[in-house]
Amino acid sequence: MFPLSIGVDVGGTFTDLAMTDRLGRSWVAKVPSDNTDPSRGVVAAVEALARDLSIPVSRLLGGTERFVHGSTVATNTVLEHTWARVGLVTTRGFRDFLEIRRGIREDQWDHRAPWPPVMSPRHLRRTIGGRIGPEGEETEALDEGSVAAAVEALVEEGAESVALCLLHSYACDDHERRVAAVLREKWPGHLTSVSSELVPILGEYERGSTTVANAGLVPRVGSYLERLARELGEMGLRSEVLVLQSNGGTVPIVAASGRPVELVLSGPAAVVGALGRHRSRMGGNLVSLEVGGTSCDVTVMAGGEVPVTDSLVVGGHHLAVPAVDVHTVGAGGGTVATVDSTGMLQVGPRGAGAVPGPAAYGRGGSEATVTDAQLVLGRLRDGARVGGSVVLDAGAAREAIRRTVAEPLSMGVEEAAAGILRLVGQAMIHAVEAITVQRGRDPSEFVLVAAGGAGALHGSEVARALGMRRWMVPGEAGVFCAMGMLHTDLRRDFSHPLMADLDDVGSRGLATELEFLHTRGLDTVSSEWDRTLADVDLEAAPWLELRYPGQLWSVRVFLDPVAGVRAPLPPAVRWLREEFERRYRRLYGHIQPDGRLLVTAVGLTFLGRLESRPEVQPDPAETGAEPDHRRPVWMGPAHGSPVVDVYRGADLCPGQHLEGPAVIEMATTTVLVGGDELVTVGGGGDLVVERSRSDEAGVSR
Repeated sequence: MFPLSIGVDVGGTFTDLAMTDRLGRSWVAKVPSDNTDPSRGVVAAVEALARDLSIPVSRLLGGTERFVHGSTVATNTVLEHTWARVGLVTTRGFRDFLEIRRGIREDQWDHRAPWPPVMSPRHLRRTIGGRIGPEGEETEALDEGSVAAAVEALVEEGAESVALCLLHSYACDDHERRVAAVLREKWPGHLTSVSSELVPILGEYERGSTTVANAGLVPRVGSYLERLARELGEMGLRSEVLVLQSNGGTVPIVAASGRPVELVLSGPAAVVGALGRHRSRMGGNLVSLEVGGTSCDVTVMAGGEVPVTDSLVVGGHHLAVPAVDVHTVGAGGGTVATVDSTGMLQVGPRGAGAVPGPAAYGRGGSEATVTDAQLVLGRLRDGARVGGSVVLDAGAAREAIRRTVAEPLSMGVEEAAAGILRLVGQAMIHAVEAITVQRGRDPSEFVLVAAGGAGALHGSEVARALGMRRWMVPGEAGVFCAMGMLHTDLRRDFSHPLMADLDDVGSRGLATELEFLHTRGLDTVSSEWDRTLADVDLEAAPWLELRYPGQLWSVRVFLDPVAGVRAPLPPAVRWLREEFERRYRRLYGHIQPDGRLLVTAVGLTFLGRLESRPEVQPDPAETGAEPDHRRPVWMGPAHGSPVVDVYRGADLCPGQHLEGPAVIEMATTTVLVGGDELVTVGGGGDLVVERSRSDEAGVSR
């Protein structure tokens, strides 16, 4: 059994745990999250799994060689405005750049919505004399006296953390290094985030906003991670805790504690490892529909590649950090349905959370949610157990829908529940369209991966609406991201701004830039990954940001990765142009033949490829699948609630086939199969669903 690998994903409603051993066997646990202290959910999940296996927690953790953690702590800190008191030190004359932002409206039609509060209020912002020019030249000497005065003012104001962002520090960090040294000397013990160390990019606002956000998160997230690692160590864990970053890779907890702004998508970013696990079986084009209790996260993997962006907006705050391109909407199992003042049914984006949760959970929830609607319509089973201790109560769900939705709309409870599901289903369809159709991709060329605790209840409807002939449900769908963490490599991204004509800089100039990044990056990962570097295969993946002159946004072009510690060499300029044009045409539908190209940034991603473990392949079935029981299930307005076969996922074996309409109750999710669909059971309990007959018998919208 030993050694073990454990992945824990803390969500807004449930905390999921997935574990595998050296033979490829897997176990899962699911417990309610504790939003007041997410570490309690992590500990509770570990304890629940130890109880299930009848072994002491100390032995379970003592035999764990890889522990990966993904959390919403950083995200919630930003969204809930619970960050630390952040002081900002910046160049004289630029005290208010956080409020000025980009000087444009996010939504040109909405001129009344206020901006979110800045993380560093004006009384905590101080300016200093001295300036670096855009070419890296010193245009004004650093005023040491103003630096000392700024430190004294921030001490008096009670700042908990300091962000340092000086003009053009990406071109020359001399002034920032000198100011940072003064801050750390005169204010020992306080945390300082330095823009040239954290995010050396063009764009003062994005660089400053990211640095301030990091400073606001360090005291909150850093202390949480350190406390969690200490608690797990006291419980018996001897290996280093790895933390999932927004870029889809992991880093040791020591490195993550100082750069928590890179954790704002920790959790959902595990989809990279999760989709990579299924790519060989389902093909290179996948779209994941991960529906949990709070949200619906949609991600694309095209040709084995998951897009990464360098620009996030979280709670109205712009963050220039590498992150997996995940499109999120408030459409989960716990999403609340209400009737507004005009008599219109609204579903989301607000959710019921873990406590009180849906009315069906019996934890004090009184509002109607998507889970309540699924239960009333027979898609979920009355009395079923979810998340360990939660037992679904159809009577409570029915009462909540009757009181908050059906009566205000003068309709029956079943009709109201059906309306809730149709609205939330439409939101999921639009979410998939946003990351496929709106990005120049045809969704019919992709396989939908319906995951999360609730994704498989909507997979048939979403796939049908978007012309997808095939969709699948992973065997551990309800802990999809937690399992993905066990297939996630170490990752660290480095970049350097470079505003130059591609033809002028040429391959030789690009090689110089990549060598500089390679030296810097190798020193960093050798220090941060020292305890794990011996167990990984190191790889360096270079990339460039290219664009036509006069355009705001660049297109990232990836180069071939290089294994080991050798610095990569760029290909010929002609190849770079052709690759840029291929990507640009897919995004925008046209190119400028032989147009001038600018290189705006050079980047290098270091990957620590972890050894993959085998997966257990159960013996194929010798008999056909047999249903456990039958019950009425709502299949849409065109089909009503026919009595359908209900199967237990634990009874299914690889190679078995079953026809819809049907419901499959798996360990961590429930699957709704349309009447025109055929299900094939694959290895590891995966279900592959294909439309086999006319759409007339399917799940109608």
